[in-house]
Amino acid sequence: MMRASVWLEEKARKGGRTGQPSGLDRARITSATVRLLDTDGLAKFSMRRLAGELNVTAMSVYWYVDTKDDLLELALDAAFGELSLPDTAEGDWREQLRTLATEYRALLVRHPWLSPLAGRYLNIGPNSLAFSRVVQQVVRRAGLPAHGVTGAISAVFQFVYGYGTIEGHFAERVAGAGMTPDEYFSTAMDAVAETPETADVIRESRDLMAARGGDTVAEMLDRDFTFALDLLIAGIEAKVQRPERGAGL
Repeated sequence: MMRASVWLEEKARKGGRTGQPSGLDRARITSATVRLLDTDGLAKFSMRRLAGELNVTAMSVYWYVDTKDDLLELALDAAFGELSLPDTAEGDWREQLRTLATEYRALLVRHPWLSPLAGRYLNIGPNSLAFSRVVQQVVRRAGLPAHGVTGAISAVFQFVYGYGTIEGHFAERVAGAGMTPDEYFSTAMDAVAETPETADVIRESRDLMAARGGDTVAEMLDRDFTFALDLLIAGIEAKVQRPERGAGL
């Protein structure tokens, strides 16, 4: 039987069963889950480890959730609650879209476990829905025909999802190596440049790397992200200014 969502179950709305252990609540359990996921990663997360963090038995946690999946889904939505959402009643849609995209990227980098969970669950928690609603409201204001709104949203936020996911994985590798991002990048580039199978590619792209600019990895990542996002927004503007031929006929 296909699993639905913790948000469609009665206990998600009420926060637990009757007679639950004292000293615990769903918010505390969810916050501890987010902390552990940030510290240990998704692969190492377990209900037993969570219970130890809370100084309770594993059975105490199960008063609030039936499964580990329920808990991960709650943590996913809690992370979405960190996003700052603009007032869509006023302001420039382009700047609001840039802000939302930048916030989402930072969230994915800050919580590398978020991207696989976002693809695993329905994303219908209150914070996730609030984010989706604001994104839709902002893109609607661009002036696209109704049939193009979801495509524009996909273009922007699937790009951000991919960019933030890869950047988050890079941050994890850097931390695991005990290096700074710049040290890791320099070491990796030296190794690649010295390997015959990859040296030609590095030589061919040297002019692109130089033109890219940026003195640090963070600056390079920011410049690439900003330029790519500007391209996507320009594409939306172009579609608004030059509707598809035959549209409305």
